[in-house]
Amino acid sequence: MEIDSDIPQFLATQKRQVPAALQNYYNTFEDLYERKLWHQLTLAVEEFVSKPESGPFQVAFFQQFIKDWEAKMSQIKLVTLGVSAARQIPDHKEAQEFLKALTEKVNKDETRDAYVLAKTETAHFGLLLGDLDTTKKDLEECSKHLDSFDSVDPQINASFLRVSADYYKIKAEYAKYYKHALLYLACVNIDDLSPAEKASRANDLALSALLGDSIYNFGELLMHPILESLVGTEREWLKNLLFAFNSGDIGKFEALAPHFAQENVLQSNMTALRQKICLMSLTETVFKRSSDNRSIPFATISSETKLPLEEVEILVMKALSLGLIKGTIDQVDSVVRVHWVQPRVLDRSQIQGMQERLAAWNENVKKTALVMENEAVDVYA
Repeated sequence: MEIDSDIPQFLATQKRQVPAALQNYYNTFEDLYERKLWHQLTLAVEEFVSKPESGPFQVAFFQQFIKDWEAKMSQIKLVTLGVSAARQIPDHKEAQEFLKALTEKVNKDETRDAYVLAKTETAHFGLLLGDLDTTKKDLEECSKHLDSFDSVDPQINASFLRVSADYYKIKAEYAKYYKHALLYLACVNIDDLSPAEKASRANDLALSALLGDSIYNFGELLMHPILESLVGTEREWLKNLLFAFNSGDIGKFEALAPHFAQENVLQSNMTALRQKICLMSLTETVFKRSSDNRSIPFATISSETKLPLEEVEILVMKALSLGLIKGTIDQVDSVVRVHWVQPRVLDRSQIQGMQERLAAWNENVKKTALVMENEAVDVYA
């Protein structure tokens, strides 16, 4: 590869334009470029691009410098650098076109992983432009490619999951958003996310957990450190609300309900939220009882869930249909007999209750053992 005589001139020109803190990088770039040390040059460029001050210069840097030796670097890194440059373009349509050109460049069998990354990030700009149909098609294509790979680079997986989650957020498909957003967080180091992004993700995950019509187990989210980003903010009540739902605490739910005025989507789904907290309260009522004491009168459920007695059977049938509990309903005696309840993440008070039940069970075992010993003595006497 011949050294392009225009490259040193471009580097010298842009060096004079960038902040002083970045100027030394251009000496390194020119030296490594002339010596054809492509790996070291790639590392230096990545470090440069990671600096926020480099933002205004990245598009020209990519088009006039990186493109000259793009074949010498990993194509995934090429796409990553291209995505970083595209994010500096204020016009979303222009940024999308910038990435489309890069996507076609890596649309080859040997660079299919880089293609998926580029296609996914192009879909991100499609979302920003409101083109949901094209975004859906692009994500479906990327999903098929990902399924065909023997292994997937975490960066590519994270990109796909992030854009998919954003798509489901716009579509208000809460359960799918919840799934993809949590998987995305599993692919990244959350310490690398900005405080604002952490808080935004925590807020959206909390809302999707509450509003997802198939989500009744918040365990993975409750244990995730992302929720700590809400502590000390005006949205901390959302974290408290999640724990209220997890423990089926209707009193706490009622106390936090005034905050719903801050979130229209909660206010407009109040009926569904009340049913959900009642279902969680029912499962908590079952869970608190020992396995030999799970024949629960409708009157008890009515008291725990604060529902009218005539609505209890409907609630129990809903819980059975959702698989939250397993058992039978005795309509004659107005009793539900439960033999299984969905496992769940426990808070400290719930763990304390389990400890007390285990202690009681241990005492019963000891008493039974003593009775058997005494009877055995009588038998052999």
